[in-house]
Amino acid sequence: MAGKKSGCVFFLPILCLLCGSSLCLPTAKISDLDVDGGRDLDIFDINNEAGLNLVEGDIVLDEKQTRNSIIGDEYKWPKTIPYYMEDDLEINAKGVILKAFEQYRLKSCIDFKPWSGEENYISIFKGNGCFSSVGNRRVGKQRLSIGTNCDRIATIEHEFLHALGFWHEQSRSDRDDYVRIMWDRILDGREHNFNTYNDTTSSSLGVPYDYGSMMHYSKNAFRNGSEPTIVTKIPAFSDVIGQRMEFSDSDLLKLHRLYNCTQGSTFLDSCDFERENICGMVQGHDDKADWIRVTSAAGGPDMDYSNNGKCTGSGYFMHFNTGIADSGDTATLESRIVHPKRGFQCLQFFYYNSAGPSDTLKIHVREFDGTNPNGTLRFITTIDGHPQELWQLHHVSLDVKTKFRVVFQGTKGGSGSAAGGLSLDDINLSETSCPEFIWRVKNFSHLMENTPTNKSIFSPPFTSKQGYTFQMQLYPNGVEGYPNELSAYSHLVAREEDTGQTWPCPWKQMTMMLMDQHPHIQKRMSNQRSVTTDPTMKASDSDQFFWDDPRKVGVEVTDTDGSKYFRGPGAGTAVFLTHLRARSRDFIKGGDAIFLLTMEDVSHLTESQPLPPTTSKPPTTSQSTTAATVDPSVCNNVECQNGGVCVIDAAKPACRCVVGKDWWYYGENCQHRGSIKDKTTLALASSLSVLGAMLILTAVSVVCMKKKYKKGITDNSLVMGNVSNVRL
Repeated sequence: MAGKKSGCVFFLPILCLLCGSSLCLPTAKISDLDVDGGRDLDIFDINNEAGLNLVEGDIVLDEKQTRNSIIGDEYKWPKTIPYYMEDDLEINAKGVILKAFEQYRLKSCIDFKPWSGEENYISIFKGNGCFSSVGNRRVGKQRLSIGTNCDRIATIEHEFLHALGFWHEQSRSDRDDYVRIMWDRILDGREHNFNTYNDTTSSSLGVPYDYGSMMHYSKNAFRNGSEPTIVTKIPAFSDVIGQRMEFSDSDLLKLHRLYNCTQGSTFLDSCDFERENICGMVQGHDDKADWIRVTSAAGGPDMDYSNNGKCTGSGYFMHFNTGIADSGDTATLESRIVHPKRGFQCLQFFYYNSAGPSDTLKIHVREFDGTNPNGTLRFITTIDGHPQELWQLHHVSLDVKTKFRVVFQGTKGGSGSAAGGLSLDDINLSETSCPEFIWRVKNFSHLMENTPTNKSIFSPPFTSKQGYTFQMQLYPNGVEGYPNELSAYSHLVAREEDTGQTWPCPWKQMTMMLMDQHPHIQKRMSNQRSVTTDPTMKASDSDQFFWDDPRKVGVEVTDTDGSKYFRGPGAGTAVFLTHLRARSRDFIKGGDAIFLLTMEDVSHLTESQPLPPTTSKPPTTSQSTTAATVDPSVCNNVECQNGGVCVIDAAKPACRCVVGKDWWYYGENCQHRGSIKDKTTLALASSLSVLGAMLILTAVSVVCMKKKYKKGITDNSLVMGNVSNVRL
């Protein structure tokens, strides 16, 4: 025993020395965090679990609002909407809200600005769920809730579409032409959520019914079992309805019509070269070569990227044939003139390089001002990379503040192949920030079909501007228990020699976006999720900080090149996107998927949004204290029967009863039922009663008159008798 004891003492100092190092790993790996708890909850599921019984699941009505009250310009917001983010919002939610605003700016004329004292503004807070009023209620502070699990970009865009004046798609008057509502499958008391409204109540703005609208219920909304409550009359759209990825084309068309938009606030240009005018682009005047509009090129590519060979008679791109050019020859292609507003832009394009290794593509901008009306050429960057047999996605950040053109300059660098060249397609220019990193997953369709459940792949590690390294983990066929799903997680990464970072990692938002590869940036419906590093959050199965140094809380892994690094625990979701949706749109093109990854510092969002120095307070009458300013949870103790909905009336909960075409409920709790049939029966009974009374009165009158008449005859007989006895 003594020998054994001394052996333990001998090894203990060595063990302590090793574990004193920052590289000593914990004996148990910290479990990954599923921010959705492993459940794919829609807006209405979240609100139902929170005990909210709102109109159509997520709409708050005030005491003066009716279904048709949104019709009219008085309920529209200005195109630039003031907002205030309250302190109780989660930091991740704040970051995603700002991303949603960027999508509104890119795809519509709607803009958002921090509240600076305007009379009416939207105050965003963390309520019990996800909900909003419809339209500008003109109550001053109009509240919109982004609660727990509501921090998906499409959920936020959905609630703001309500605030901008939109109801749900399936409440349209023509709904029954496109879907069937299975009334017997709906939860008791939720039938009112499936009401439809005529054209005087809810305008469709002349846009056809849209199965793909982000404002449409899913097929399982408010179901009482396992069967769908909505059945599409075209079966192919059964799993399309209820998408929560991005605005559909029809969503944007209606938004543009309601607010008279002509183009996106931050959109500048897009070109897929399908039209002969090549989007107003021009060739350089002094060049010895030109960019040519073609459908294929010798040496590659064999097809364009927009249509990927799917459409006969289309599928064009621009090509500079370096194989026939002389050394030093250039070909310049310039965009049309654009007028920036923000001072920063993102240029995105697809590039196919089948040229020689010394041939180059350079990006310039030609800036115009009063002193040089012909423009000044400014070099931005050279697109690096050896020739590859595929279309590659590139992003270039610009910082132009005057009107300008983007200039693509191809140069023949030296002797090379007799075939091949430089090709461009799907160019997009917007006043947005460029994604930091691109992860292209080749043969993605094959991976989804053949990867076992719970087996993952990892992106390369990417280092952000702040010096933190992260990577994405993707389960092509879901984590255990979630087959036919894409599961996605973000991990912090550290190498042994890393220095300068602060640990635990403070407030960095990592965004994983599966890019919809549609040629036009405004028509893309990309799917994305964000997670934010909270330096105070501890692991659920450990006393350690979840976002601490990966060399302390992670595991050591070996990279493909043989180098080693440490990977921390991941945070993400098991339900990133279903396989069915991943195969829709242009998420997969040429068999490949493209993920856009960013890490942003959101520490500034931990501070309160500044209040305006002077503000004009909204009216303080009892009528202005509406559901837009009172938490709807006050309705939780009020039972509205027969599908009634609780609203806030003069700061107090009150039931608004369901009304049909020929029936209605009434009473304090909507406990009584009335109908036109009942009224008709009552009216008929009343009429019969009156008629009966009139008949009785008439009969009595006739009897009386008859008696009187008989008496009159008798009297006359007596008189005549007397007369007859009188002699003349």
